[in-house]
Amino acid sequence: MWIQPRQQLLEVWRAMARSAVPAGGWSWGGRHGRNSISDAEQLLCLLGPATEIPSFKLDQPDETADDVLDALAELGDSVEIPRLLVRRLTEYFSTYTDDSKTPVFSGGTYFAAASQVPPTAAQRALDVVDSFSVAIRLSLATIGFTRVFRTVVRRPDLVSEVDALESMASRRLSAAMVGLLRSFSVDVFDVGSPEGQALLETVNQQGLPTRQVVESLHRELRQVKAGVRDITLGSGQVTDIDNDNKLFQCGWSWGLVANAPKVDTTADVGEQRDGVAQSAPYLYFTVVALDCIRNLFSERTRLLGLLDEEQNRLSRSLQLRWDLTQSYWSKVGRFGSGRWPLEDLPWRTVDKVDSDYLSLLVTSIVVQDLTRGQPTESEVQRVGEVLAELAQRARITRRPLFNDPALALHSPGFRLALEGTEAAGGERLHWLVADFSPLLLKQTVLVAQLLRHIELRGQVVTLADRTWEHLRARRFTSGQYLHLWDQTPGAAADQDVQLPSWYYTERVVESLIAAAGLVGTAPLRSQALAGYATDLLAEADHLFDQELLSVSAEAGPAMSAALHGARSTLRRAHELMGNRPGTAAVLAAEVLRELDRLAAARQKATGPA
Repeated sequence: MWIQPRQQLLEVWRAMARSAVPAGGWSWGGRHGRNSISDAEQLLCLLGPATEIPSFKLDQPDETADDVLDALAELGDSVEIPRLLVRRLTEYFSTYTDDSKTPVFSGGTYFAAASQVPPTAAQRALDVVDSFSVAIRLSLATIGFTRVFRTVVRRPDLVSEVDALESMASRRLSAAMVGLLRSFSVDVFDVGSPEGQALLETVNQQGLPTRQVVESLHRELRQVKAGVRDITLGSGQVTDIDNDNKLFQCGWSWGLVANAPKVDTTADVGEQRDGVAQSAPYLYFTVVALDCIRNLFSERTRLLGLLDEEQNRLSRSLQLRWDLTQSYWSKVGRFGSGRWPLEDLPWRTVDKVDSDYLSLLVTSIVVQDLTRGQPTESEVQRVGEVLAELAQRARITRRPLFNDPALALHSPGFRLALEGTEAAGGERLHWLVADFSPLLLKQTVLVAQLLRHIELRGQVVTLADRTWEHLRARRFTSGQYLHLWDQTPGAAADQDVQLPSWYYTERVVESLIAAAGLVGTAPLRSQALAGYATDLLAEADHLFDQELLSVSAEAGPAMSAALHGARSTLRRAHELMGNRPGTAAVLAAEVLRELDRLAAARQKATGPA
């Protein structure tokens, strides 16, 4: 890969160290100012790689890598850096907790108005799923960090700081989990309604009669429907879902759903605020929620025991919704026996909004669903082709036209109308999402990891590299924010562009972490290369045995050393045959070359036969 994720992540860290600590303090905020999401995204640019990539760890000072220390030199040494993180994380959790000790999950400055009228203070204070999601990721990373760091801390005052930080992170984690439970929505509608007709138009790729499509859709979703029927915690009872004249969709709304019941929990979550969000799924917020919930039952979470007993109970409820939502959108996206609805770009929602960004969101759910099963190479290849077409349509791998409307996907981005925000006073607010490129890169890397055919993986990796080239062109190229992301190419005259976007930078960091995961996997095994290596090894083994047979017991030290080296190389080649036949072939060739040198030397010494 051209991406070189380790080097790129170190460049991001170097830029953060350079820009985030003026005069010994900490520079919060970015292009969008401070809010509970942006500040968490800024911290995750550091804590994400530090907790997800072993070679980037910061919680064990004696084991911190030299290049990591070099990148973060302006933050201090291996002992000072984790202490700084403890202080900044404590400041974050304190800032976004109100006077009643209730964690705050407001969207703040990320809320946008359609007109020049700014959002009201009550609107900016509304809880939003993005904040719940980033809180879960940051809280889990913080708890994991403190668990390890505490084992090397000796000073009593620092131990108290670490314990207090873990307690604050655990409280915020519980509150965010409750918030996601209360933001989940199941939208049921008639087959003949505009929403029902829009869904049928999306899934009916073969032009079949409506009744036949409805029956097939009911059969395909029967397990999802059975699971959704029993969901009550935080969501309320779902009605009419068993009616054959009804269709449904499930996922997460943009925030706490209006009239969502309070969750009965023993966890210290503070006040459970009333919601105002429309009781209907939003694809963007659904994907955001799915991505964070996966962390609750990840291997790292289980091994470190990051959840307490009550959090495990809440996690099981969220995992049920995760399973049902993953299954629903994956089945709808791949419905039918011919062309998938996902392949019919762009995706159209039930309220008849269509966009390539929505196609990318559905694709990301399908990719995650494929990673937990055993997909066929054909299925993965089809998803890769969708990603390649989306890259072309978004002018990532194609030159844009003059005033190309496709560029709006990147700047200003895709606009979501947040129905229900008007209930807090003022006009209906919007949410701008402009992460098309980093999301595409992340999904492309995940698809490459699923592919087992060398040529197909090579094609997808090439797409990832080209997407990265597009992203590289969008970084700051000079000044104190060098190697951070500005998100808006061609807008240098805009004053706001002088500050980095933590929203965008954190999503690029996520993509680089995924790329590091791909680089860390074993290379694909080529059958042709394995056959070639097997033949080389067979000849090397035979000639080595012949050499041992012909060498006298009085062989000199040089001859003995050469044969000992050849034996070790052959043994190593046999060990690597299973996973790295190319390397095994090279080692076998080295042995053959050495044996030929010995044979030639012996022939020269004895003279011609």
